[in-house]
Amino acid sequence: MVHSQQVVNAAATRFVQTAKQAGVAQDSLTRFVKAGYVPQPKQLIFHATARECDAAGGPIRVGLGGARGGTKSHSVLAQVGIDDCQRFDGLKFLYLRKVLKAAKESFDDLRRRVLMGVPHDYRRQEGIVKFPNDSRIILGHYQNEKDIDAYLGLEYDGVAIEEATQLSHSKVKDIRTCVRTAKFGWRPREYYTTNPGGVGHAWFKQEFIEPFRTDNEIVTRFIPTTHKDNAFLDAGYVNQLDQLTGWKLRAWRDGDWDIAAGQFFSTWSHDAIVRDDLQVMPGAPVWCALDYGFQHPTVCYLLSEYDGRKQIIDEHWRQRALVSENSADIKNMLAKHGLTVDHLKGFVAGSDVFAARGNESGKTIADEYRDNGIRLTPANMDRINGAGMLLKLIGSPDRGIEPQIQISNRCKKLIECIPNLQHDPHRPEDVLKVDVDDDGQGGDDAYDGVRYGLMFRPKEWKMY
Repeated sequence: MVHSQQVVNAAATRFVQTAKQAGVAQDSLTRFVKAGYVPQPKQLIFHATARECDAAGGPIRVGLGGARGGTKSHSVLAQVGIDDCQRFDGLKFLYLRKVLKAAKESFDDLRRRVLMGVPHDYRRQEGIVKFPNDSRIILGHYQNEKDIDAYLGLEYDGVAIEEATQLSHSKVKDIRTCVRTAKFGWRPREYYTTNPGGVGHAWFKQEFIEPFRTDNEIVTRFIPTTHKDNAFLDAGYVNQLDQLTGWKLRAWRDGDWDIAAGQFFSTWSHDAIVRDDLQVMPGAPVWCALDYGFQHPTVCYLLSEYDGRKQIIDEHWRQRALVSENSADIKNMLAKHGLTVDHLKGFVAGSDVFAARGNESGKTIADEYRDNGIRLTPANMDRINGAGMLLKLIGSPDRGIEPQIQISNRCKKLIECIPNLQHDPHRPEDVLKVDVDDDGQGGDDAYDGVRYGLMFRPKEWKMY
């Protein structure tokens, strides 16, 4: 009996030490222990991060997840129900889950496990968890995006969204307009759990994953988890994850954000391809490629080749800008690398810039660029071969086929674009055309621009 008590005491000591190392606030830890909730290491990091939202200048959005089986739901409900709602009276938290019937049943099970040591009243028909201090969790559901509209116009001190990538960016932005407070000392916040894939894959990746990767998190924080972070997951579920194939294996088991259902460039590897501050090497050939747009962005890439690899050195991306403005920006981009347009072997562009526009001047877009000191020539527009070339250059690191392309981390739009491109269901060997949205998100303009550059075949190189 004495030995058993010693084991328990040792385990409790280790837990407290791990919690302190993760930065969990002492009052949070006390509440968790009192409620009988014992977070695992990644959960402790999430709870510590959630409390960072209290501080002025701290994050306002915390994301948790990346793969299935990583205790995401337990963590968020514990943070909201055991910590946030207990330390502030009258707090109102919107807790959004997908699919009405299943969400209610699964939430009831989750509530019984996580909130078993916290006095509360669960009103299932109303979808409300109410605590003695008048704080409450409003359980919201959505099966279709339009269901989100039922919560708009109301005020919530915080929101937790499960399966966040099942919502488009526009609906998430709608929900964010409801997150505000009049409670002194409380700072509104948003918690998100999700897995790769879904209609919201691109916005979540851009808002959470890219800042996390580049160590540039300002208003967001992301805590990656997989099934390996859940010591209580049964072996049968782990085996199910191991039996997955293709994009599901990489997304749902490994939490790989560079893969999604229907992904065209399925062998893309951010770590193997993206390079910090890639520079033009002395004596290497350089050229540019442009995809023109106005409502759509104008995209221009500076390309080079060195040691047998294609290199994407820099990126210009701008919406609703005149030819004169884009021309000036492109020249400035070249100047950063000690280049002018005269150093370029070629400057190719899509066929639309050479088309007659029927305007009073009779000038094409290419004519306007020439007037601004940039002479464009027609790009190779072969979509199938262009996609095949990029696929070949990307290689397959998992199978030992090293990439033959390097992309500078300056090319943010391109790095975001390539992993999200899908197969055209009517022409599987081609990439599906996608338009940019009103916020400049998504679209395939970056891909088109770099495709033109990769298909450029000069007969001789100009050295500089």
